[in-house]
Amino acid sequence: MTDHRYEVRSREERYRGRIFDVVTEEVTMPGGGTGLRDLVRHVGAVAVVALDDAGQVVLIRQYRHPVGRHLWELPAGLMDVSGEELPAAALRELAEEADLTAARVDVLVDLHSSPGFTNEIVRVFLARDLADVPADERHERRDEEADLQVVRIDLDEAVAMVLAGEITNASAVAGLLATAHARDTGFAALRRAQAPLPR
Repeated sequence: MTDHRYEVRSREERYRGRIFDVVTEEVTMPGGGTGLRDLVRHVGAVAVVALDDAGQVVLIRQYRHPVGRHLWELPAGLMDVSGEELPAAALRELAEEADLTAARVDVLVDLHSSPGFTNEIVRVFLARDLADVPADERHERRDEEADLQVVRIDLDEAVAMVLAGEITNASAVAGLLATAHARDTGFAALRRAQAPLPR
């Protein structure tokens, strides 16, 4: 069987924003005909599992308005700085949200957050060899970030929170499970920080 090539026949922009656009595309379907698909085109994001020498990971608790509650998450942010390399974006978010730097950064996992309606891709990094950002150089947190709670917990406890449904943020779930696997296999399968994103 030959793979069908899904071609875009037309595109109508419904909304243009800073972080994402909403469009409707007319796409060719197998067997003839076309279908309309609404999708969110997203700038993408990075997330960071910060693992310290004691085997603890950094979690943040942040209010997320679309779900109306606080969630346990990883330090994370948008790929929205022009020309910024992804490892640098990850380190920027780690410093801004957790007041940490890392001397070692590797790729843990890439994920399409919800491919049924968005092209958003999230690259999750593993950061090790951690150090504190000096107090006078720390980022001033505003809006929801002003309410951040930052904790360190044992990696196995974080995995248990995932499996108990206490951590539901997709990049946190993927990152924590991938970190546990990486640790248990001697960190042998990690990709270099500059590895290309999947196409």
